[in-house]
Amino acid sequence: MTDAPAEVDWEKLRGVAREAMSRAYAPYSGYPVGVAALVDDGRIVSGCNVENASYGLGLCAECGLVSELQRTGGGRLTHFTCVDGESQILVPCGRCRQLLYEFGGPDLLLETPAGILPLSEMLPQAFGPGHLTKQ
Repeated sequence: MTDAPAEVDWEKLRGVAREAMSRAYAPYSGYPVGVAALVDDGRIVSGCNVENASYGLGLCAECGLVSELQRTGGGRLTHFTCVDGESQILVPCGRCRQLLYEFGGPDLLLETPAGILPLSEMLPQAFGPGHLTKQ
């Protein structure tokens, strides 16, 4: 059973993502990103990108979000949004879609420029934890 509200306040979720974006560390790309997600118990978790002088070691905002999710008690992500430095809605990169699949599954709802879409449409035929269980 979930404690998440029936109606999701996407503007509030975007506001949390904007606040997270304001704390991004993006001195190399100049492209701050913030994310926020609703958890199945009603909590909101967020994250921002953190770059590194060794470009490949930078962390996407989604990495911070799932770290906060685990740090604050775990659970399943139910609704997700991502914004850039101008508060425009973004879609997660492929790597981050896979990360979100691990913690939200195919039914996680993403706010995208094209509207609200389930992750299953953004990451069709996803590989996930179920593929690693012994039969």
